[in-house]
Amino acid sequence: MIRFTRNDLGRLWKPKNNSHKGENGQVTIIGGSKLFHGAPMFAVRAASRIVDMVYFSSPDPDLEKISAKAMLGAFIWVPWEEIEYYVEKSDAVLIGPGMMRYESETSSFKKPDYQFDHDGTLTRSVTKYFLQKFSEKQWVIDGGSLQVIEKEWIPQRAILTTNEKEFELLFGSPFSLSDFQLTAKRQNCVIVFKGEITYVTDGEEIYEVAGGNAGLTKGGTGDVQAGLTVSFMAKNPPLLAAAAAAFVVKMTADKLYEKAGFNYNADDVSENVCVFMKEE
Repeated sequence: MIRFTRNDLGRLWKPKNNSHKGENGQVTIIGGSKLFHGAPMFAVRAASRIVDMVYFSSPDPDLEKISAKAMLGAFIWVPWEEIEYYVEKSDAVLIGPGMMRYESETSSFKKPDYQFDHDGTLTRSVTKYFLQKFSEKQWVIDGGSLQVIEKEWIPQRAILTTNEKEFELLFGSPFSLSDFQLTAKRQNCVIVFKGEITYVTDGEEIYEVAGGNAGLTKGGTGDVQAGLTVSFMAKNPPLLAAAAAAFVVKMTADKLYEKAGFNYNADDVSENVCVFMKEE
């Protein structure tokens, strides 16, 4: 097992002084819903600080109005009927932040029986369609998409940003460090297991990412990490991208704790990730 450190951030892609727009990464983010409209915006904020272009779209048509109110000018809203063109042209794609497995958070989740309501069925069908049609793309699978997919849909070298519950739902058993590497090897993907210590593996190597604090339990911080992950993936190998994103989020949380204790939120994390990266 390898401990990921600040020195490893030096291996990330750095723009050349004479580079042009688009040469330093383009990503598409697909996500959001009527219940979780803010989630993809955290991912957009983080990604827009790293890559040249961020394209965003949602299967929920009302999200265009909501995203406009977010006062973000650093991304391009893409109409749903045009999203495939932008997926095709992007270096990496994130799917799932803010997408719903059930219409209400009070609904019981019955994935093994495939008893999804309208919203879960929409997330499931959209996720399956894009992962299978564009299986050759660089994918980050997060949030709602992680909670409704089947293992067979996972594209090769995709990054899965799981927490404890999502890992068990997808792979059918609780997380075990002894089986972690083998699980990723079988799926030929990169798995992130988020926790007090985050583990990242591609089936060959395992990174241990320490740091962070209880402030990262606040809603939206995982979406920031997903946005960083897809932006790093645009120009870096998947394992490095996933481990670096986890490390940067934890490092940012530690820096924020020095200033405000646990009293920070996902907005603070998304606004400070690159500031603290520069400090290091």
